[in-house]
Amino acid sequence: MVCTDIHSVLAEWLKRYEQVCVIADEAVTVDIPALQGMPVLRMRIDEADKSLEAVQQIWDFLFAQSMTRRGLLIAVGGGVLTDIAGFAAATYKRGIDYINIPTTLLAMVDASSGGKTGFNYRGLKNSIGIFAPPVETIICPSWLRTLPAEQFLSGFAEMLKTGLINGELMNGDAPSVLNGGSLWSRLLQYDLETMPLEPLAPLIEACVAVKQQIVDADPREENLRKALNLGHTFGHALEEVSIQNSVFSIQHSAFSIPHGYAVLYGLIAELYLSVTLLGCPKEPLQQLTQLMLHYYGRPQCKCSDRERLIALMQQDKKNERAAEINCTLIRSVGSPVINQVITVSEANEAWDYLFSL
Repeated sequence: MVCTDIHSVLAEWLKRYEQVCVIADEAVTVDIPALQGMPVLRMRIDEADKSLEAVQQIWDFLFAQSMTRRGLLIAVGGGVLTDIAGFAAATYKRGIDYINIPTTLLAMVDASSGGKTGFNYRGLKNSIGIFAPPVETIICPSWLRTLPAEQFLSGFAEMLKTGLINGELMNGDAPSVLNGGSLWSRLLQYDLETMPLEPLAPLIEACVAVKQQIVDADPREENLRKALNLGHTFGHALEEVSIQNSVFSIQHSAFSIPHGYAVLYGLIAELYLSVTLLGCPKEPLQQLTQLMLHYYGRPQCKCSDRERLIALMQQDKKNERAAEINCTLIRSVGSPVINQVITVSEANEAWDYLFSL
């Protein structure tokens, strides 16, 4: 739920539980009166730390607090933290309830809802995990006032993905909170130069509503939910390689590619294939390319990494058969097409297009 008063919402939830523990990103100031006096585990966590060791740290904390199955875990932080905290909660003593309080735009519109939890393993992103939805996700846009621009742009890329798939798939137009206009067109009109919060709130609410509609219809990603993977087959491969050896660089960082940046690059590669394989109009690809060049910068890749990128795509958890490459593409904005198996040659052609921009 999107709200302006976290304290009141939490206070109602806390009445239902005998024990409450909090996991919080150490970079986040947790100034929520309802959580004062609660046991808190502070964690420094980013994509490179999304590991079994981090999950074990949470388990150890819960055991140290003698948490029972009637307890509640509250996760305050970004998407990496909510992913591993959710997995830890879902597996501790066969499962306890948890609440997500996302503090980044990426976590608000994507990671903190939908019930996907897990961690990276053997160099593969989110390859170990479980579907375990939180009992509540409390979204308060005021957290974004101090969010660095790079993290804001990372989250906005996931919003763009949602705008691209929203349409006939959801049996109607974008949620009414937008008061007219498609989600995609409204996102393109948003001012990324100043990043104002007031017009952002209804866009966040719309993206969350679209995702929830899809998740409700297909909670275990057997069919419809695969539409949410648009941009992720190529994006995850870029992200995984950048985490492993930092061979990529972007305009704003000399280290690993933030998840949303990787998704944005993946969207461009998969929109290129949508144009060449499915006849998708070129306009969305051109619009995303302009956004990339202006705000996100170009991804850079060594030729020697091409084989590794393809190998990672062939090991992606979304694949239904060994060594295939499975993507979500679109015929047009609002018309996603799932389970599109592409060849290695087609994948390399899309990489060539992306890296030539």
